[in-house]
Amino acid sequence: MAADISRAGVEKAYGRWAPVYDLVFGKVFDAGRQSTIAEADRIGGRILDVGVGTGLSLSDYSRTTKICGVDISEPMLRKAQARVRALRLSNVEVLSVMDAKNLAFPENFFDAVVAQYVITAVPDPEGTLDEFVRVLKPGGELILVNHIGAETGPRKLFELAFAPVARRLGWRPEFPWARLEGWAARHGGITLAERRPMPPMGHFSLIRYHKS
Repeated sequence: MAADISRAGVEKAYGRWAPVYDLVFGKVFDAGRQSTIAEADRIGGRILDVGVGTGLSLSDYSRTTKICGVDISEPMLRKAQARVRALRLSNVEVLSVMDAKNLAFPENFFDAVVAQYVITAVPDPEGTLDEFVRVLKPGGELILVNHIGAETGPRKLFELAFAPVARRLGWRPEFPWARLEGWAARHGGITLAERRPMPPMGHFSLIRYHKS
């Protein structure tokens, strides 16, 4: 499938969001963030947080959980680095500018991979998910929270109509559940552990995959 979002476009969009991201999205997406962090802390060990952004979530992790955070946007990551210094978050091992589809980590390295609101904002969602599973240890978990597009009805029509604007803002709104199902079936070696509706209005889901 041809990319309908470019890496350069995403990087530019989130560079623009960096100064106001916490204010605009902090409360709206808080339930999803807290839920993914709770699941990651349950697993513990070393966690990869992809799309760590301004580091809004970093202080909410348990201090015993080791965190490596990556993001495509250098302006966002500079805010995360300042947050780590200000809050003395010694459990944050790495913060690095990195493409989610080309992670500079070895195979089977992390106990969990967390991606909050990332999959709909990358050019190749399936390839990016493959990369997440590659760096995940057997027995580890891939923990996603993301908007899942409507399959039918008025919301689907709205998402399709809004899609061109959303792409310019850095994400795609019409991402259906069937696309994740198809990816998991093709990939193999992973099992869906949970799909949980999340605010706002249940349009988002917390999704956990277990790597065998």
